[in-house]
Amino acid sequence: MTVNRSASSFTTAFMLLVFALGLVGGLVGATPLAAQVTAFRQAVAEDASQNETLSAFYRARAFEPIWTSGQDYSRRNAFLQALEEAGNHGLPTERYEAEVLRQAFRDADTPRAQGQVEVMASAMFLQYARDVQSGMLDPNEVISDIVQDLPRRDPLAQIEAFAQSSPRAYLRSLPPEHPEYIRLMREKLRLERILGGGGWGIEVVARQLEPGDQGPDVVVMRNRLMTMGYLNRSASAAYDGLMQQAVQQFQEGHGLNADGVAGPATMAEINVSPEIRLGQILVAMERQRWMNKPRGDRHILVNIADFRGYVIDNEEITFETRVVVGATASDRRTPEFSDEMTHMVINPTWNVPRSIATNEYLPQMQSDPAAAGHLRLYDSRGRVVNRENIDFTQYTARNFPFNMRQPPSNSNALGLVKFMFPNQWNIYLHDTPSRSLFSRDVRAFSHGCVRVHRPFELAYHLLAPQEANPEAYFQRLLATGQETQVNLDTPIPVHLVYWTAWVTPEGRANFRPDIYGRDQALWRAMVDAGVDIRSIGS
Repeated sequence: MTVNRSASSFTTAFMLLVFALGLVGGLVGATPLAAQVTAFRQAVAEDASQNETLSAFYRARAFEPIWTSGQDYSRRNAFLQALEEAGNHGLPTERYEAEVLRQAFRDADTPRAQGQVEVMASAMFLQYARDVQSGMLDPNEVISDIVQDLPRRDPLAQIEAFAQSSPRAYLRSLPPEHPEYIRLMREKLRLERILGGGGWGIEVVARQLEPGDQGPDVVVMRNRLMTMGYLNRSASAAYDGLMQQAVQQFQEGHGLNADGVAGPATMAEINVSPEIRLGQILVAMERQRWMNKPRGDRHILVNIADFRGYVIDNEEITFETRVVVGATASDRRTPEFSDEMTHMVINPTWNVPRSIATNEYLPQMQSDPAAAGHLRLYDSRGRVVNRENIDFTQYTARNFPFNMRQPPSNSNALGLVKFMFPNQWNIYLHDTPSRSLFSRDVRAFSHGCVRVHRPFELAYHLLAPQEANPEAYFQRLLATGQETQVNLDTPIPVHLVYWTAWVTPEGRANFRPDIYGRDQALWRAMVDAGVDIRSIGS
């Protein structure tokens, strides 16, 4: 005979509780009220037994309700209202079935039915609270390069805290309170209203328009820029100075060279539909939920999709620089994660990663043993190897026995300083002798690490809290030519993120191309979960 251990354990616990409450004596001897209480609690115990968290929660409170008693009216209403507004957060409203729950409350006219809807509401609360607080997706299950430590709260602690709190205040505290999340919600609402009003109008057919042009294509672009919010109402059919300024603002908001000429790249972005932009906003809101935790009073933020890095102090940008990130090949993309910067290395040695040594340099040395002469070879004991005595053709990526290093120098691949936050991917920020790449609009060229356009200034900025004259201190160590590690007195959180959409404090939405295809994959997963594009009629 098969025994259901879960049902058996719940029955034992429930019967002990019933005896303790004096509710057993047979139905003949039980009062009608006691029988009703018993039926309610038994229904709660049965349904909660399917969920370990809810089973523990209701056992600890002797199967007393938090939703279905007369005094729980305000809690029910607050939660139902939160579920009805889940779409405002870009969440899959069908996942929570607010109307189904509302009807279940109405139809629960027996103690047993009330016990069942009690557990139903609690299960729905746990799902909603998790989704709105820390994200509906587990991103690493969708994209392996996203390794965010999600701020998942213990579900038992979550529902216990809710049961003891003001319902409306607690529910309002769940979504991210970071200003960026609030601004994204506003932009979401704005785009939904634009969709409800018919969108941005017809697309611009012209491949390129520039100052001085006139005609119907200019009018179409003018109308589109007005609807987008870049241009005030105008009847001009000419590409005049006002339109040039509007195009420049558009270009700045889309990571393009702000020359005021609507070339093919600019025109492609102008013709992106509001539906696609709204999808980007919804993905951005989900990404913000993954970061619903303290980021650090001082922290470093690298936006991979924007090719920029920032030092942020108390939510104010105090330093900004262009960066080069990992190339788009699947094995070179910069991952998304958070860590802590603990030190910098001045005059660093470059320890060539084995994958680069075997995949890139070994084939070169097989053709010409003198190739990559700027790199030194070391054996397993750390001794320098004379490459003239080596037949590189006998080695493969699997049995290549040497380590490769580049000593400190102006031509070192890491430049003259690197910034370390030790992690499993061996990703860090560093200087580079390849300066020309920083002038590109799209800067995805590295093997995964982040190259910094203004590395010395970043070093001075990070050393300022612990050195009276950070520039002089840095330059003195640099002048030695010797590799030197400088520890940071206070480790600094580092967040490598991939934001293709965000909104500035001034309310201007920014969008960037999805160079790695990550947002596309996340959006598919969100749609599969039930998220949809909605519009609001005017």
